[in-house]
Parts: sequence; C-alpha cells; structure tokens
Amino acid sequence: MGHTEAAFLAASSRRGFLRSASLAATAAVLAKADWALSIPQAAEKTATSGDSALDQTRMRVLAAWTALTLETPNPVPYGAEIVHSTSGERLMRATNAVGQEHDPSAHAEVRTIRLACKKVGTYSLRGYTLYTTCEPCPMCMACALWARLDRVVYGATIADAARFGRQILIPAAEVAKRTDMKCVVDGPLERDACFALFTHPNMQKTFQRWNSEKP
Repeated sequence: MGHTEAAFLAASSRRGFLRSASLAATAAVLAKADWALSIPQAAEKTATSGDSALDQTRMRVLAAWTALTLETPNPVPYGAEIVHSTSGERLMRATNAVGQEHDPSAHAEVRTIRLACKKVGTYSLRGYTLYTTCEPCPMCMACALWARLDRVVYGATIADAARFGRQILIPAAEVAKRTDMKCVVDGPLERDACFALFTHPNMQKTFQRWNSEKP
C-alpha cells in the first residue's frame, strides 16, 4: 500500500470516527433530555396551567431534534411534537416535509397531528399539547383547533419566519380567538434557540433556493 493511499484511508477513518462521535454525542444529549421529560409530572399541572420550566425544556429538546435536519440534504427549521398534557408522554413528532412529499399542507404541525391521530385511532387529540419550533400559520392553527388540542406552545414567531419567506401574517392566538373551540396558545418560548434554526448557514442556502423557485 502506497503512502498516499494509506494517508487517504487514515483520513477517512478519522472522519468516520469524528462523525460517529458527533452523532453519538448528539444522541446522548437527546437521550438525557428525553429521560428528564419522562419523569411523571404532578397531577395538578394541567393542560391550561402549564409549567414554564417544563415547557422550556421540551422546546429546547424539540429544537435540538429539528436541528438534526440541518446537516441533511433537506434541512428545515420547522419541527413539532405532541405530548400528553399531564403525563408528558410523547405521542408523535415530525418535521416539515412540503418538498419531499410534494404537499403544500405537509407543515410540521399538520404532519404531527395527522400521524398522532392515526396512532390513537381518532380525530380528537383532547388531553394533548402541541409544541412547535415556530408559531403555527393559520392553516396549522386551524388544524390544531379541529384536533381539539389543549394547548399550542411555539418558539419563533411567524414574523420571524416571514423574514426568510412568504407567510400569512395572522397570529396563532388571533386564529384561536375567532372560534368557539378552546385552545390555549403560549409563546414565544425559547425563541432564540428556535430562531437559530432559521439562521443556520445550510438553512440560509436552502431558503435562497426555495425563494428562487417561487413564481
């Protein structure tokens, strides 16, 4: 084996080791966070009262999980998760997949609600809370209302998202007010952590591509 070939194999091995170590470290952090969130909460912490520290932890974990897409060919800043409002048990989580699924309604919140409803076998998600890295657009907020979710907790605002692409600038709380279906809307929460998803270099390149494709 020549010197050049040996050096190439050694470099490849180092890159593979560092990549594995990075993934292992990320997995360890998320595992610890998931373990913390699995601790049963006091029964009096209901869906409408909330717990700011617990909400912050869940949002940070969701942002970290969503950030894993930033190193893939399809980075997205939009991630959503549905958990049981009292036990904190995770039901489902998903990211935006509009491009991959060729579906303009495949926003993170809508996908998570669809998958969660299929999992529980009913259209109602009463007793559950939706966390999302960005304030739901009117479509997603309407879907949350029709799903009978107890709460919606968001990170970055819809105005933040509008800095990088087109949005329907109607606050989620405003959508919730214009209905007889009860749903508490809380946010922004951990806004900086969630906004960082939008400003990541890979995400910025993707935004440029998305915007150039718009008619």
